[in-house]
Amino acid sequence: MIWGKNSVVHGRSSATKRKEKIAHIRFSAADFGALEEVARAAGMTVSAFVRALSMEGAGVHPFFGEADRAVLGLLAEGMRTIGGNLNQVARAINIGRVPADDELAGSIKDAHVIATTVASELAEMTRRAAARRRWDGA
Repeated sequence: MIWGKNSVVHGRSSATKRKEKIAHIRFSAADFGALEEVARAAGMTVSAFVRALSMEGAGVHPFFGEADRAVLGLLAEGMRTIGGNLNQVARAINIGRVPADDELAGSIKDAHVIATTVASELAEMTRRAAARRRWDGA
């Protein structure tokens, strides 16, 4: 929470929320139409959407928080492990050794679980980041 001499509103002072500077950006008609569409889908104004993406890109308001990066690190480690297992299975097949059915099924199941978990976590992280953008009045 940011504290200032003004009252705190939604975690930021009213002075912090005031937008006094203007940046001019040119878009083609097609790009601006696409921008309006994605901003609307995110429940944001075009200005808020561009501001949020700009601040994320500059690292001021990163898309992923510390907890999100920790989860992604664990998931990436899981994916590396599964990838190693699948490579071992592929090498065995390439030299003519057919892996046992349970070994093959286990590797495939592990890969499916990790892929499903990654997709689910990314969807949840995206939802939280969008909610933060709206909350911050980006």
